Amino acid sequence: MDAIVITEKGGPEVLKLEQVAKPVPQGNEILIKVYAAGINRSDVMSRQSNLYGTGTKTEIPGLEISGIVEAAGHDAKRWKAGDRVCALIAGGGYAEYRAVDERLCLPIPEGLSFEEAASLPETIFTIWSNVFKDADFKAGENFLIHGGTSGIGVTAIQMVVAMGGIAYATAGTEEKCRFCEELGAVKAVNYKTEDFVAILKPIGIDVILDMTGGENTLKNMDILNPDGRITFINAMNGSKSEIDILQMMNKRLVITGSMLKPRTDDFKAILSKEIEQVIWPLITAGKIKPVIYKVFPLAQAADAQRLMESSTHIGKIILKVG
Repeated sequence: MDAIVITEKGGPEVLKLEQVAKPVPQGNEILIKVYAAGINRSDVMSRQSNLYGTGTKTEIPGLEISGIVEAAGHDAKRWKAGDRVCALIAGGGYAEYRAVDERLCLPIPEGLSFEEAASLPETIFTIWSNVFKDADFKAGENFLIHGGTSGIGVTAIQMVVAMGGIAYATAGTEEKCRFCEELGAVKAVNYKTEDFVAILKPIGIDVILDMTGGENTLKNMDILNPDGRITFINAMNGSKSEIDILQMMNKRLVITGSMLKPRTDDFKAILSKEIEQVIWPLITAGKIKPVIYKVFPLAQAADAQRLMESSTHIGKIILKVG
């Protein structure tokens, strides 16, 4: 089958279209003929860093896919050939086929294209795990997402609003700020021209989903309400941060973070069940909608990752596979 392989660590040019063995579903796995795959920052990190990814000679990036079930392992019970599904995976998405634990698959909501469906799993699983479980977000609370027009950002705003929260965001241009507000954010702050602390501290934030790290950590702590929570999913501005321990004690703050990719299938299966029960009906009702910025053919995966690294996009970048 065709697949995009990380041939060595480096720039986007190390992504090559190659022929690799077609997987065979085992146990409770189903074989998905992939029609679309989402692009995520994690894919870029796998390509760049020796500390991230599998490091194998045939490492295939990609954490979310959509397609049609072609076959099933002998223990798989839920899905049958011809079913339209999307799935969360721990790599291997930039390929024509992927064998997946059936518990990590969800039905494609009615009316969504394969490209739209492929934009959902990684973002929704990440937000559900970090915001709604780890940070215990509740209806009526104030929520801030840094990077409001990222793939995570556009989904987080919609999920929080759909679940009864009050969303705020930061973004790097006026166009991006307006887009966040059109999605449902009460206020989006242009972090390049405005001081988000001065604007948001009088409001008070309860939960922050942060992918920036670095110097923003102390600023985040400053704007949090008592019993506020910060959950990290990346550290694009630096992994080293100072914290004010006395402020943390005084406000009873909780600072946490996680990586979803290395978590076990059993852990992800629990998330999948909860998401299908709580979030999937909101997608069906149109309260959470995919935001697709651009679709590339599989062979142009390097160009897709260049666009990801430029941070000029609004929403998700997708590979069309099938």
